[in-house]
Amino acid sequence: MGWIYILIAGVLECLWAVGLKYSDGFTRLWPSVISIVLIVVSLGLLSLAMRTIPVGTAYAVWTGIGASILATYGILFMDESGSFLRIICIGMIVAGVGGLKLFA
Repeated sequence: MGWIYILIAGVLECLWAVGLKYSDGFTRLWPSVISIVLIVVSLGLLSLAMRTIPVGTAYAVWTGIGASILATYGILFMDESGSFLRIICIGMIVAGVGGLKLFA
């Protein structure tokens, strides 16, 4: 169950990070409220995952999910660079997360 929690927490991390962008430094009410709620839920699920997954693995997987999804989102929807080397780096993050799961 811990791996399911960490997967959902990682996806929620992506959502709250995008929400922070739209909160405009917490000056816009609804994006700010939504971001704060998602932060709390994401961290709650991360803490539940840490009941069965070692802290270093759980945190690395959580941040790896967020980093890889958000970097891909930025390339696809926010006109960020999609250079070959950047895509290779995202792939290495995904491989590292997969390795942590495989060898946990």
